[in-house]
Amino acid sequence: MILPHPETDFSTNILVVASDIIKELQKHKTSVLLEKIMDSFLKKDIKRTPDLFIKSLTFLYSFGLIEYSNYKVKLISKQTQSQQQNLF
Repeated sequence: MILPHPETDFSTNILVVASDIIKELQKHKTSVLLEKIMDSFLKKDIKRTPDLFIKSLTFLYSFGLIEYSNYKVKLISKQTQSQQQNLF
């Protein structure tokens, strides 16, 4: 089991801020400008930085939860996610 450092600030943890980004994207049914999401992200906590925002987006994109096109980002719904049927 991984134990966090006693002084760890979970408000800047990628998993926590990525879930905040998902909640923000769920409010929008279509693609939304990346700048709009970033503004709301930065306003929630003074400790949040644009670098943390980009790292969180990269985390979400690597898991296939968001798609990016023309400076817009969109949450991928569970219905549109394809299920892997076999290993190869």
